[in-house]
Amino acid sequence: MAVRLFRMLILLVAIVAGGATVHAGPARTAPFQLNAQHGADGVELTWRIAAGDYLYRDKIAVTTAEGGRVALQTPAGEVKDDPNFGITEVYHHSLTATIPADAVKGASRLTVSYQGCAERGICYPPVTARVDLGTYQVSIAGGAAPSADPAWPSDVPALPELAEPAATSASMPASVLPSMTQGWLPLLLAFAGFGLLLAFTPCVLPMVPIVAGMLTRSGPDLSPVRGFALAAIYTLAMASAYAALGVAAAWSGQNLQSALQAPLALAVMASIYVALALSSFGLFELQLPARFGDNLAGRLHGRAGPLLGAAALGFTSALIVGPCVTPPLAAALLYVAQTGDTLRGAAALFALGLGMGFPLILVGLFGAGVLPRSGPWLVTIRKLFGFAFLGLAVALISRVLPGAVALLLWSGLAIGLAAFLGAFDRLDRSGGAVRRFGKAAGLAVFVYGATLIIGAVGGSEDPLRPLAVFGADQPAATAIFARTVTSIPALDQAIVDGRARGKPIMIDFSADWCTSCKTMERDVFGDPTVRRRLNDVTLIRADVTRSNAETAALMKRFDVVGPPTVVFLDQHDGHEITSARTVGEVPADSFVQTLQRIGASS
Repeated sequence: MAVRLFRMLILLVAIVAGGATVHAGPARTAPFQLNAQHGADGVELTWRIAAGDYLYRDKIAVTTAEGGRVALQTPAGEVKDDPNFGITEVYHHSLTATIPADAVKGASRLTVSYQGCAERGICYPPVTARVDLGTYQVSIAGGAAPSADPAWPSDVPALPELAEPAATSASMPASVLPSMTQGWLPLLLAFAGFGLLLAFTPCVLPMVPIVAGMLTRSGPDLSPVRGFALAAIYTLAMASAYAALGVAAAWSGQNLQSALQAPLALAVMASIYVALALSSFGLFELQLPARFGDNLAGRLHGRAGPLLGAAALGFTSALIVGPCVTPPLAAALLYVAQTGDTLRGAAALFALGLGMGFPLILVGLFGAGVLPRSGPWLVTIRKLFGFAFLGLAVALISRVLPGAVALLLWSGLAIGLAAFLGAFDRLDRSGGAVRRFGKAAGLAVFVYGATLIIGAVGGSEDPLRPLAVFGADQPAATAIFARTVTSIPALDQAIVDGRARGKPIMIDFSADWCTSCKTMERDVFGDPTVRRRLNDVTLIRADVTRSNAETAALMKRFDVVGPPTVVFLDQHDGHEITSARTVGEVPADSFVQTLQRIGASS
């Protein structure tokens, strides 16, 4: 039996790995390949533009090593009504531009910057290349030289330059991003490590009762080997679901995380959690129809049925948890969507899923000896998990509800849990220690629920600090953002106005449904030191609450995965200060250091 289970496990791994290989396809090369050579009238710069992409005429700039601007002769381009920059001129297929010999007399090196987009809606980050006027070798800033031959370079670095967040708390550290372009082992180990960290977050912990329930339904003959096999196949299927997200991201080039944060998606996932909770409370059983189950059992004779059932449960569990998973998954989706490197992206997400599932495998291996088979204890544990499912449902749907309504939902959940723990039960002298502890815990939870109601009536929106609204020194964090934009034209005008003030520009991508954004407003933007330094910065808020084409264009403009994300622009040229970008929640002191780096020193 152990050998058969091990063989099935290896077979499933081979199927997953083979599927990723088959669907991977070739990695994308750089969409704009630059070549330099000496021409009759000076220096000739030639771009080969990939099919489906285009290069902006007004985004091409050339400077000398000393920083002097160099005149560039370019042909007229095709007029395009661009969704990001309005009416502009673009080039398709190829472009040849000339720099007059007099303009580069005495120069030894040129810096060429350019930017373009794809017809499908993705905009690439600006590219900076250096041209050696002695050898006419072209090298991309931050990467190796593509070729020393003046002929077309055969391989330009495939990765666009991803902004490196200076300080991330719930997100992927910037130091990991370069490993995506290096060997396979650092990439897989890094993502597996992040998956292991995610395994202990509230988003992933609900998988523990799912696996525990799967094991307890396996019958009295559950052994450690069989428990390990069930949990391992569950984990492999869950990891395969994340790998499938990576493949979809690479094929579509879209930000799937934004789609998962849409109100409809959140409502559907919250409804699933409610259904799981009601099932845990015993209102009904979530199982296949008897006729269908009998037919399936007939086809999957022996031990294969439960194993395939575990695989199906693992795959669907990953999709249920998907909207709750934070920046590591989102950053990986952005990476594969930008680069099109399907195989590497799918493998990274598969490793992330394996890391998330490692504790579940331990539950399967050791749970056979510790999980109760039946009795009141198992019923109590199951109902407690039901409250956990309800809590996740409230956490998801709270992102699109008014803060006071969300607080009332949390209060209702707390009071219901208090009743379950025995807060209102009569306790006589013969009550045991467990009942007494339960009643005490229930009373504490009831007090918290009542506090939430008071906070909701007072206008509070924070379930962790429901009474803070009654304090006298509440910082109005949102008031510091005098300019709020929801479209590209409004953002462009705000940036122009901000540069005129001569201060660095900070763009805060935020949404009403984003709970981390509210935390940033309260704990970071409301911090006195941060607010004092923000006086030296022009503040713009990009509101991406609504899921539509305008907000999608706003996020694509700066390759933003999702809120909260803070982008800083230089006041002189309007380019992003990539080293200062902040993704996810960060502590106030880290944000102060970021502000110091961009010159906000008040």
